[in-house]
Amino acid sequence: MTSRGKVLTLIVILGFVALLLYNTLSAQRVECQICVEFNGGRNCATASHSTEKDAVRSAQTTACGPLANGMDQAIACDNTPPVSQQCRVP
Repeated sequence: MTSRGKVLTLIVILGFVALLLYNTLSAQRVECQICVEFNGGRNCATASHSTEKDAVRSAQTTACGPLANGMDQAIACDNTPPVSQQCRVP
């Protein structure tokens, strides 16, 4: 492969990586930290998403993971209001 071909290949690869990075980061516009108390335990989690509602839901599900045993408790924990909630736009 010629030197010119190597440079062109490198430019194409870097462009593709930049596009993937841009698409990944631009979709996550809101970051929320949620703390949940359930079954006598407390856990906090942070999640980011394109909307605040989705970021809150994702953080709550993640925070409930270690606190809930089984699907029934996971659903009950997800329906428990968070103890604290902080959202920001990075």
